[in-house]
Amino acid sequence: MEKHKAEADIATHDQNPYKIVKQLLSESVKQLGLDESIYHILKKPMRVMEVSIPIRKEDGSVENYTGYRSQHLDVLGPCKGGIRFHPSVTLDEVKALSIWMSLKSAIIELPLGGGKGGVIVNPEDLNQRELEELSRSYIRKITPVIGPEKDIPAPDMNTTPEIMAWMIDEYDKLRGYNIPGLITGKPIIIGGSEGRLDATGRGVVIHIREAANALNIDLSRATAALQGFGNVGSATAKFLHESGVKVVAVTDVSGGIYKEDGLNIPALLEFIGEGNVIADFKECESITNEEMFALPVDILIPAALENQITSETAPSIQAKIVAEAANGPTTPEGNKILEEKGTFIIPDILCNAGGVTVSYFEWVQNTMNYYWKEDRVNKELEEKMIAAFKRVYEMKENKGCEMRQAAYMVGIRHLVLALQARGWIQNGDLSKL
Repeated sequence: MEKHKAEADIATHDQNPYKIVKQLLSESVKQLGLDESIYHILKKPMRVMEVSIPIRKEDGSVENYTGYRSQHLDVLGPCKGGIRFHPSVTLDEVKALSIWMSLKSAIIELPLGGGKGGVIVNPEDLNQRELEELSRSYIRKITPVIGPEKDIPAPDMNTTPEIMAWMIDEYDKLRGYNIPGLITGKPIIIGGSEGRLDATGRGVVIHIREAANALNIDLSRATAALQGFGNVGSATAKFLHESGVKVVAVTDVSGGIYKEDGLNIPALLEFIGEGNVIADFKECESITNEEMFALPVDILIPAALENQITSETAPSIQAKIVAEAANGPTTPEGNKILEEKGTFIIPDILCNAGGVTVSYFEWVQNTMNYYWKEDRVNKELEEKMIAAFKRVYEMKENKGCEMRQAAYMVGIRHLVLALQARGWIQNGDLSKL
């Protein structure tokens, strides 16, 4: 018990995502009144693979990159999760992300477990040939542990449908026939799903709408600020604009822009689509991340990297709703400050689950070899998102806790019931669940 408590205490003052997720698991298991053994089952991935990926560069030199694949738990079904290419990828990050994927799938009640992969690389340092070689080599190295019945990768940070196409092509070559269900987030022409590209952003905005309804906020008069303008951030901005929300600020790695009476989001999307960067968008003021976080907006959406809302940035946040479109954007200290303020947080494992939900739909379509129209995909996504929000909100109300704790408890409850059904848990009173 002392070791269990010590792990949680260490995480409170640490921005290591694996320590943070273990702390939250520990607290949620206790809150549900479950035996500590549940925590020990959930705190470690069942399998982690590290691979070496040597790539010959254009100048003839060889660079050896490190890649990972973490598979957390498969009691609900095959593992599922993205592959990210980023210089800050670490083993602990990949482990944490795989646990978050398990919880996401459990909250949405998808028949999937949690997986995650990554390669320590800056894709901007590679030319097209080198990037393709890296992508194909990575999938070859993890082939023994993946497959449509074992672990189904998908895009994540700095990986695209094109990269997924290279990966599935390499896997199919190794197997000798087409296996479209291996990877989701593929181009539509080779088995991808309509609606997948915008799914995470669409899901974020559905959750914002549900939170606004719960808080009696009129979205047509609401304002928002957004950190990050990649695939998720740009789709979120588009759907917020369509919902009548005034997006007043956007920041990314190039800089930030602000306009009090609202940015022209359609024009900004077109501008970025032409290969330009946020900071060069005209007819608005420049703004830093710190200034953006402090704006008196109704909705703040972190859609970039982990650990952005911290003990330094949280005190200045005035937003009524923080919608975590990114994975792990809020540290425990930042979360505590927001909760003390009464900020309504839509936690990442709920807020950004639209992506894995439509990835599930893609996998289902691949299995059936029958493909849906986009309106069906969006309708099914909306139903799943609304049901998940209600489950978490009801847990929040019943337990008198905040939304993050409630989301963890909903996910853990679903996993525990699956563990019990499989006979992994023999004793203990689960009637409270």
